[in-house]
Amino acid sequence: MPDPITNIVADPDPISRFVPQAWQEFLALLSTPIAWVLSLGQAMVEFFLQTSGWTAGMVYLLLLFPAFLLFGGLLCTNLSIYTLPFRSGRLDFIKMMLMAWWDAVLATWLFWTGLGRFFLVIFGWIFTLGRLALQMGMEIVRQLIILPFSKTGQMTQSYFQPGVPWVAFLMVIFWGLLEALIFTYTLFPTITEVLTGIVGKEAPALTGTVLYVFLTFLILGSFACLHAFAEAIKNKDYKFLVQMILIEIFVMVFEVMFLYRELVDAITPWIAQQTGERFRPGLGFTLSLATFGWIGIRGMTWFLFGQYGTPPLLAFISRRPMPQPEGQVIPTTEKTDAGPPWWHAPVEDFKREVGWLHEKANELLEYVTLPFIHVVAGTLNFGMILITGRPAFVIPFKSLQEVLQMKENLPFMRLQTRKVNV
Repeated sequence: MPDPITNIVADPDPISRFVPQAWQEFLALLSTPIAWVLSLGQAMVEFFLQTSGWTAGMVYLLLLFPAFLLFGGLLCTNLSIYTLPFRSGRLDFIKMMLMAWWDAVLATWLFWTGLGRFFLVIFGWIFTLGRLALQMGMEIVRQLIILPFSKTGQMTQSYFQPGVPWVAFLMVIFWGLLEALIFTYTLFPTITEVLTGIVGKEAPALTGTVLYVFLTFLILGSFACLHAFAEAIKNKDYKFLVQMILIEIFVMVFEVMFLYRELVDAITPWIAQQTGERFRPGLGFTLSLATFGWIGIRGMTWFLFGQYGTPPLLAFISRRPMPQPEGQVIPTTEKTDAGPPWWHAPVEDFKREVGWLHEKANELLEYVTLPFIHVVAGTLNFGMILITGRPAFVIPFKSLQEVLQMKENLPFMRLQTRKVNV
């Protein structure tokens, strides 16, 4: 049994088989306005289907919608020829159809210019963003280059302003940690032996850590005693001065006997080796050398940074303001009203950036949408003129908001058309 679809394809004009021979010429003449439009549409389809490669994208982008508008306009115009004998107001209808072709030409031109504007805007944005990225990169590099100089200048400016001597304070802390580390290393064997003899087993693993913390507090306490001793001399408080002399003697004896003596004992073999075992330091020499070492080290560190860094340390521990010398005025800044929170400015910047992105996204959407809407609206105008005798849209559109407003007016326009027809 033959396939009916194959027969239809093989016969280009299957309707003529059902018409008598005498009427076929008249039918051919009558269908001429539609037949050549359908042939043109078939040629358009074959043209687009045969296009391949990298040019296919450009062809589809630039010619597909205008070709669709051309085919729809020709089809509606030729179909309207059959309705002219039955229409009232034929002159107005012809005017509407001619204006629709003017709108079609305008829509095609707006389609191409709109695409050009869209790509120019995209290129401009890419160029602007690239230039901004380049400027930001150069600014980051410049900031990295001048960062050491700017930070050095800020530190120098703030350092020479009167206030808390942070450098001396940090040096006192660092010296206490360093000296505690040295004495922990020299005292650890002795402390381990003592604890082993008392407990009867090996010393715990945290012995070194506890000893290090203990010695750090002792050394910082030694600086605190020196500060109290110096304050007593400065204030000429002789009663308190006698007490501080006794305390300093006790502190010196303790550190010399348990700390500096161990340090001197550690270098005693080196002294004996250098003298060929002819001189072996005794107890008096060891204690004298340890005492001189304590006085020398404490004196040098006190006059270098101890006398400036110890008062901030005591003020920090006691949570009290540092006492200022008489006659010294510390410059103060005027109190200002508390500004907004630190996160307020970043949040506001983020809101502005989001608003800018939404605005530009809507603008970009309008650029890319309006060209296609013009072509579709031109095609729909042909169909609406054929059916209702009046266009549905007024071309050109200035914005998407105008398109939405005209869409809302379409039901009213249809209702008005029905009333006119009635």
